[in-house]
Amino acid sequence: MSGQILLAYDGSPHARKAAAIASDLARRYRARVCLVYAYDPISGYLGEPFLQEATEAAEKIVQEARSLLGGGLEVEVETLEGPPAEAILRVAEVRKVDLIVMGTRGLGRLEGLLLGSQSQKVLTHAQSPVLLAR
Repeated sequence: MSGQILLAYDGSPHARKAAAIASDLARRYRARVCLVYAYDPISGYLGEPFLQEATEAAEKIVQEARSLLGGGLEVEVETLEGPPAEAILRVAEVRKVDLIVMGTRGLGRLEGLLLGSQSQKVLTHAQSPVLLAR
C-alpha cells in the first residue's frame, strides 16, 4: 500500500486505538492519512453561537487525533457536518482510499448491539477494506 488511509475519529477510546493503528500502518507503508470527523448538523434557527461551538469542538477533536498520529505523516483533514457513516463513506469514495480505519464503538447516542451503528454502516457499504479497532 502506498496510497491513503482514512482514519475516522470521534475522540472515543476505540477511535484512539484506531488512530494508533492508522499511524503505524501509514508509517509502515508510507501512506497518507485522511482524518475524517463528522459532527451532528446544526439547525439554522439556532444561530451562530451553536455553529461556532460545534466548530471549536471539531477543531479540538482534530487536534487530539493529529497528536495521536504523531509527526512525520502527511495528514489531510475532512471535518464534515452530518451522520458520520455517510461522511466516511463519501470521503472514502471521493478520495479512493485504500483502507478505512475506525473504532467499533463511537460516542454516538444510539449504538448497535455488537458493533456501533456507524461502524456497522461503514463495514456494510464501504468499497474499501475496513479495519475496526476495539
